[in-house]
Amino acid sequence: MKNLFIYLDNCNTCQRIKSELRLSAAITLQNIKEEPVTSEQVEFLKEQAGSYEALFNRRAQLYRGRGLHEKDLSDENYKELLLDHYTFIKRPILIYNGEAFIGNSKQVIADTKVALS
Repeated sequence: MKNLFIYLDNCNTCQRIKSELRLSAAITLQNIKEEPVTSEQVEFLKEQAGSYEALFNRRAQLYRGRGLHEKDLSDENYKELLLDHYTFIKRPILIYNGEAFIGNSKQVIADTKVALS
């Protein structure tokens, strides 16, 4: 998998982290609203994270809007949702040298900075 930064262009957190990381031109930018994640990318990220659920963003407005918080979702359900709508995937995601850094927690961002240095 190529070096890639997956983000949402109108997300302030993604923008802040993107500028904080000072990404080189060797890292391709992918705005998931305009260029949704592919099945291949989701499979790679699942391998890195351990499950589709680990990639899932429960803060997405659609999560409650669709009543998903009241359902018992299977791993296959999570996969379908991740491919269905960009808001369901945790972001930002940096794929760098075959490793994925998923989400915006302080630890993930610190680990990302170490990997980039």
